[in-house]
Amino acid sequence: MSEAPTSPAVPVSPQQPRNLGQQATTAVRTFFISGFGTALEFYDFIVYGLAAALVFPTLFFPATDRMTGTLVAFAAFGAGFIVRPLGGIIVGHFGDRVGRKSMLVMTLMLMGTSTFLIGCLPTYDNAGLLAPVLLVVLRLLQGFAAGGEWGGSALFGIENSPENRRGLWGSFTSTGIGIGSLFGTGVFTIMTLLPETELLAWAWRVPFWLGGLLVLIGIIARTRMPHDSVNREHAPRVPLLAAIKRHPKQMLLAIGVAFGYNTIAYIGSLFTVTYTEERGYTDTQSLLFQVAGSIAFMFAAPFMGLLSDRIGRKKVIAGGAIIYALFFFLFFGLVDSQIIFMATVAFILVNLFMAMPQGCIPAFLGEQFSKDSRYSSISATYQTGAALGGGTAASIATALFIAFDRGSIGIALYSGAACLVLALCTLGLKETYKVPTAQLGTVR
Repeated sequence: MSEAPTSPAVPVSPQQPRNLGQQATTAVRTFFISGFGTALEFYDFIVYGLAAALVFPTLFFPATDRMTGTLVAFAAFGAGFIVRPLGGIIVGHFGDRVGRKSMLVMTLMLMGTSTFLIGCLPTYDNAGLLAPVLLVVLRLLQGFAAGGEWGGSALFGIENSPENRRGLWGSFTSTGIGIGSLFGTGVFTIMTLLPETELLAWAWRVPFWLGGLLVLIGIIARTRMPHDSVNREHAPRVPLLAAIKRHPKQMLLAIGVAFGYNTIAYIGSLFTVTYTEERGYTDTQSLLFQVAGSIAFMFAAPFMGLLSDRIGRKKVIAGGAIIYALFFFLFFGLVDSQIIFMATVAFILVNLFMAMPQGCIPAFLGEQFSKDSRYSSISATYQTGAALGGGTAASIATALFIAFDRGSIGIALYSGAACLVLALCTLGLKETYKVPTAQLGTVR
């Protein structure tokens, strides 16, 4: 592991703001394009995950045993992760060859359309097997869009930031995840206040319809974002292949980082809702726990990004992974106490520790690669890791929960192993927070 050399004087980029007023304006604009757009996209993603935990087992995957139905519903949720690497590769390719803007508009439009249509689907009682088939098809479209979205949003933040604020500006994407999770969970919480018959009859559709309409706001913002310059003459013909040849070690380790983080993230944000229900909490209580956690994550992510600008990315990411692994063993005991306050604290802390790596990952992974293939590199690696980790996390956690006779030890050990992968792969990559933007991907 080699540390990047410290540059004594970092030249001011031509795009760098000249005063604090200009910097604040640029930061707000960047956040709206990068963070708010991702918030809308992740809102769509989280409402599907919550529906998979709460209503889809009954509506689309009926089974005599609810936990079996939940397992199948989470498997369908994971199907979207299968195409995320494909979305990352295709969208990343054109993002490097054509530019970031058009790809970011396209991914948001595709996500919004598929989300709205999910809210229009017939259920199993009305259409039989056709209902879950259509659900999975639209879930695949969501996954393809998500595969190309995250990398472009992260890069827009770090490529437009001041030299010493890439961690903070990159965390706008992470903050957007928290906002999307908060909004999606909040809307679903309101729906669960209705009688269960109403929730299953029509109310579950409202979050999907609302998500499809809200995406229009993000599309308007992104159509007004500045065009990014792409040097087509000197750009690699296939940016991903160029990145594999130039950065093979970084590509593999970045996949490991994404695998470890997405595993703990989707256990911490989705399976925990199922777990609290199995422990006797109501749907509304379970979702309110997640709302509290989402608020904590939303505020913690930019702080962690800023902290990584001060002390380095690797310390915050690896340290967060270790703390998360140790705490997750305590998380289940706090929830099992059946004390609302203790369970709320458990969700807040698990999201705070989850934000430690996530707040830094966008900048950290983006800084590993050179600009001419950066979109392809960060999208392909992160989405491959997300597919391997996040796509299977909720299903594996549910299977372990069943296998250990409704016990939590298997899930805690599984999460700990994922944290170990995250920490080791992070330590294997270069520390880049002091490397000038123009030199990213060139420092060995």
